[in-house]
Amino acid sequence: MDHRSETRDFLTTRRARITPQQAGLPVYGGNRRVAGLRREEAAMLAGVSVDYYTRLERGNLSGVSESVLESLARALRLDDAEREHLYDLARQTNAGPGRTARAARRRPTQQVRPGVQHLLDSMTGAPAYVRNGRLDILAVNALGRAVFSPVFDTVTGTPNLARFIYLDPAAQDFYHDWEQLAEDVVALLRSEAGHDPHDRNLSDLIGELSTRSDQFRAWWAAHNVRLHRTGVKKVHHPVIGDLTLAYESMDLTADQGLRLNAYSAAPGSADREKLDLLASWAATTADQRGAPDRS
Repeated sequence: MDHRSETRDFLTTRRARITPQQAGLPVYGGNRRVAGLRREEAAMLAGVSVDYYTRLERGNLSGVSESVLESLARALRLDDAEREHLYDLARQTNAGPGRTARAARRRPTQQVRPGVQHLLDSMTGAPAYVRNGRLDILAVNALGRAVFSPVFDTVTGTPNLARFIYLDPAAQDFYHDWEQLAEDVVALLRSEAGHDPHDRNLSDLIGELSTRSDQFRAWWAAHNVRLHRTGVKKVHHPVIGDLTLAYESMDLTADQGLRLNAYSAAPGSADREKLDLLASWAATTADQRGAPDRS
């Protein structure tokens, strides 16, 4: 990922989506040649000179202060995910001589600690897995493997949710809200790329998806970013049919870059009954194998 281009395109697309009316600015005449705000309007809202704003939007965040970043975030109406992305871009620019120009490198394989796996295995009534920022599933409990069986059934090695969603035809049958989920995946990967642009495995994944999926490529160009912390997942399971689950996504504070995703159904609901049925089946399968089901 070219850092200056990423910064330029991110700021340009954020400015283009805000109308003068939304920003509370007067509009004179109806012949505007730019989408959204003009640069001078964005500069005024951010409290900086037009020349300085132009420098920022051309991708040069060198030496930018936190107060300017905050003003820029307010002027462009950035949400939490976008604000975090802007700060990530600035940190990469100001990380030290040669930092942003260094070659991409492959990260060592991330390992899930035994204690985390034991925690997953103890969650017998809740599907759960641990993933990294690239959406690789690094560990899973028995019920998680049962609920998300299509993700595991067609892959050898480490499953990757982005590859499954974009490249496996089964994904559109499995996820009810496939289009929204697919767009969210792009935004999550874009956020991760801003946080760590030197991860060669992430760059390879983005390149693969951009080459093989027109839809991924189109959404990637939108430069949207998103935080995925809580919500609802609707799936069509191949055995028990439709299933609606609430989820929470939590950082593992002792394991940088890893997140625990856990799912639940409301007590007494039909979804809870289906989940209990799958839990019973998963436990029986694990007993037959003589050990907990793991990735």
